[in-house]
Amino acid sequence: MSDPIVQASSLTKIFKRGQSEVLALDHVNITVSRGEFIALMGPSGSGKSTLLHLIAGMDKPTEGTLTVLSEQPALLSERALARWRNNHLGFVFQAFNLIPVLTALENVELPMAEAGVPRGERRERARSLLDYVGLGTRGSHRPTQLSGGEMQRVAIARALANRPAIVLADEPTGELDTATGADILALFRRLNGDGTTLIVVTHDDRLAAEAGRVVHMFDGRVRS
Repeated sequence: MSDPIVQASSLTKIFKRGQSEVLALDHVNITVSRGEFIALMGPSGSGKSTLLHLIAGMDKPTEGTLTVLSEQPALLSERALARWRNNHLGFVFQAFNLIPVLTALENVELPMAEAGVPRGERRERARSLLDYVGLGTRGSHRPTQLSGGEMQRVAIARALANRPAIVLADEPTGELDTATGADILALFRRLNGDGTTLIVVTHDDRLAAEAGRVVHMFDGRVRS
């Protein structure tokens, strides 16, 4: 597999629940190449979201190694990790996670502001990204003034703000109706066609059908 940008070896994650332990990932091995579109599928509790969060540096593995874009997120300091994540990864949440007091344009600008991009430059790019996701006329609207599909489009635009090498998405169509979900699928297809690497957790067979590779997970293990 050429140009791997995610490599996991014997990746294991154990969560402690009081006196008990939950094995969320059990010696997972997976490689993702630049430009791939991967769908992670499996029943609830199979480890899909845990794997996604480890790739994003949102949690640390208990055992094993994980290299993402030539870095091991688990070894970075909190400050370095935040900077690395903001500059190289985009994350799309099922519940959108937009800041309600900010407009759509300001939500998209936020990662660029955190990266120190000058105001004029980040505003121009935010407008361009809202155009890209089909919301060029909705920049002044706050999340409560947008539909679910529009909020997810803003979330995708925000994920693209700093030109990430990888976009991670956790059930991006889970809160959307069928027609709106189809629009998001088309947008993901376009993103991947433009060269963005996508790793998506989903129960949506339609989304999985768009992916170049489907990775099935059960009981914390990769089955395919």
